[in-house]
Amino acid sequence: MLEVKNLTKIYDGGVRALDNVSFKVEQGEFLACIGLSGSGKSTLLRCINRLIDPTEGEIIWNDVDITKASQDEMRLIRRKIGMVFQHFNLVSRSKVIINVLAGRLGYVNPAMSVINRFPKSDVEMALKQLDRVSIADQAYKRADELSGGQQQRVGIARAMMQEPEMILGDEPVASLDPVLAHSIMQYLEQINKEDGVMVLCSLHFLDLVHRYADRAIALNEGKLMFDGTPEEIDDDKFKEIYGKEAERVG
Repeated sequence: MLEVKNLTKIYDGGVRALDNVSFKVEQGEFLACIGLSGSGKSTLLRCINRLIDPTEGEIIWNDVDITKASQDEMRLIRRKIGMVFQHFNLVSRSKVIINVLAGRLGYVNPAMSVINRFPKSDVEMALKQLDRVSIADQAYKRADELSGGQQQRVGIARAMMQEPEMILGDEPVASLDPVLAHSIMQYLEQINKEDGVMVLCSLHFLDLVHRYADRAIALNEGKLMFDGTPEEIDDDKFKEIYGKEAERVG
């Protein structure tokens, strides 16, 4: 289980990106995080894996306080937290399979990984993960030869190489058209349902939240505005989250 307690993040200049946010996520749950751009969604996800250090509060995962973990401890913790980014974060000039194998960096000898030498079992695992997201035939192409949707599937395969217990999706479909967005969300849903991986995914569109999430939380100016099922987001709650001028689509 993941428990976020009274999490606050104040950036230089006094910008309060997160303001006393608390919620729990059960193992195997698919949680959507919604809100306007700048509401604190990305900051929240990046605090969970300590890409950003929170100012106050606790993040308890499997009875370990991530906020108090040393850098050596975080290296072990991050092995089990996969990250899928909005802009893919691939090494564009490297082959697809090398990008996927990067998901094993927490497990292999750093000296060998520098020269892209990975165990045969890891290469086989990378091909298996690429097959799972239906692009095994692209394994030896350069990453920048692939379409945006294909590149995001590489990002998912890379995250799965960590054998994660949690996946953080930081706006993973924001740069994709609606059809591709659904295809990427279906892969995340499959991983969640078949592998029991906890998924926390920041999203903009409520139709995706209703289709894929078990539960949703909403942020507005860093404050938690909602925690419940997607079906509970009625028109009044929608306007509370997004502002009175917002119009609901889908």
